[in-house]
Amino acid sequence: MGRLTTHVLDTANGRPGKGIAVAVFRLDGERREVARAVTNDDGRCDQPLLEGAALEAGRYEIVFGAGDYFRRFDTTLPEPPFVDEVVLRFGVADPTAHYHVPLLVSPWSYSTYRGS
Repeated sequence: MGRLTTHVLDTANGRPGKGIAVAVFRLDGERREVARAVTNDDGRCDQPLLEGAALEAGRYEIVFGAGDYFRRFDTTLPEPPFVDEVVLRFGVADPTAHYHVPLLVSPWSYSTYRGS
């Protein structure tokens, strides 16, 4: 059974990204929200964002509320912040596979990869 998971690492402070809002959108001619979650103490979501029949082949977008996360920890940010909402677009070719999409983020940069 396929599934979509994520986790967030705060690379500026060397800790998991706890309490970050995560929204998932399916891009199939229109942008529609298909899942919403908040990361736990380990920077992960308690359940897969999508799994089974809910994960279809196609294009997706995950939006992470990174700016709000850094503001909660009194990080000095310019206004508007350099990194605020992080938007990752990716494709799911095999909906029976595990797609793990981590985010490594700081107030000044971010990166991702397809994890396992």
